[in-house]
Amino acid sequence: MSEAAYSPGPKPNTVKNKDGEVLTVPDGWILLLPGDAALTRRTKAAGDHWLVKEKKGRRTFSRGVWAPQMTVERIREELAAERATEGFAKRQQSAARRRDKIQAEYVEDFHGAVVSYLGFHQDYGELAQQMAQAVTDHATPVGSGTVARTKRIPVEQRAEAAVIAWMRHQTTGYDSMVIQRVKGKRREVRRMLAGRSKELLSRYRSGAVIADDCPLQLALRESA
Repeated sequence: MSEAAYSPGPKPNTVKNKDGEVLTVPDGWILLLPGDAALTRRTKAAGDHWLVKEKKGRRTFSRGVWAPQMTVERIREELAAERATEGFAKRQQSAARRRDKIQAEYVEDFHGAVVSYLGFHQDYGELAQQMAQAVTDHATPVGSGTVARTKRIPVEQRAEAAVIAWMRHQTTGYDSMVIQRVKGKRREVRRMLAGRSKELLSRYRSGAVIADDCPLQLALRESA
């Protein structure tokens, strides 16, 4: 069961509940901002708190947790003591190595998925490798927020989406387009550009003769 969340209120030290009612934060409470997952987790587990989230578009962002100041400060001190121990440092190093290993394996898998999706004719094999590397470098860094970092869809679909997104920004005029602020218009433009990108990819898959000033080749030369 998901935890009840509030949205930011119209004034400092206020929040709004799901019914839109404005509530004043209790005296002695402070807003613990996002950033320290362990501190946030332990503060929430310690007792009374108000979780604050804000929705912008289709995304929801955490704005922190309101909780008693004494609770937050006590837990912060406990964590500081734990983090000062040698055992904690060793666990952190071990965890970092595991994360690096997992990341390296994912980058390799993602790169392979991109090459498979491209499926270029053997005449363009080198170009496929170059493009796959460019897309992978852009899409896979931890915290990049790209489609490659989502776990909601298979890696093959992530690879396809990442290729199309990379081409939209690198081989079309999308970034400089003036798009009407009409509901659905930006999505319509993106669908149109995706269609063009897929048509271009199909030519490389078929082994067709393509001029050196092709937008894709120009983009890869610029990124090299």
